[in-house]
Amino acid sequence: MTIDKKELSAEGRDELLKTLKARFEKHKSRHEGIQWADVEARLNAKSEKLWSLDQMELTGGEPDVIGFDKKTGEYIFCDCAAESPKGRRSLCYDRDAWNFRKEHKPENTALDIAAEIGIEILDEEGYRHLQTLGKFDLKTSSWVKTPADIRKLGGAVFCDRRYDTVFYYHNGAESYYAARGFRGTLRV
Repeated sequence: MTIDKKELSAEGRDELLKTLKARFEKHKSRHEGIQWADVEARLNAKSEKLWSLDQMELTGGEPDVIGFDKKTGEYIFCDCAAESPKGRRSLCYDRDAWNFRKEHKPENTALDIAAEIGIEILDEEGYRHLQTLGKFDLKTSSWVKTPADIRKLGGAVFCDRRYDTVFYYHNGAESYYAARGFRGTLRV
């Protein structure tokens, strides 16, 4: 995945805003007390963030507002697709893990794609918060931000939801699976 142009056409912008608004209205429980008009005004003021939201959408993330940071005045968008985004699966955790693999390397890494599209990979706390807003990753799993001490030893962590419980697991950072991707967050 190599991305050159980081801006949307007027038509692309309008289509994305229409999609985001429809999702926002359909899932009001994810953002109680937040009004779409306020979100849209913020998006228009920070239009450079629309490109990243569009990339989240194009890779199957179905971004939606999941919170508002009163300290910074930022709306928090997160990938809210029922399963880990289809366009961001079969990835090892980071570039070091990718370099470690001798053969059968995946196309890319979770952290590289997140950086490329301008989003942050969810951490465990963010993942657990997302799971309070619905039931996600019932068939897939998602890499989450790995603590440095675990990563230094070659590991990486991921989460999923099984048996109505959110699990936090470890794996070798170089591993990759068709059913494991990552979820991202973007502050606007």
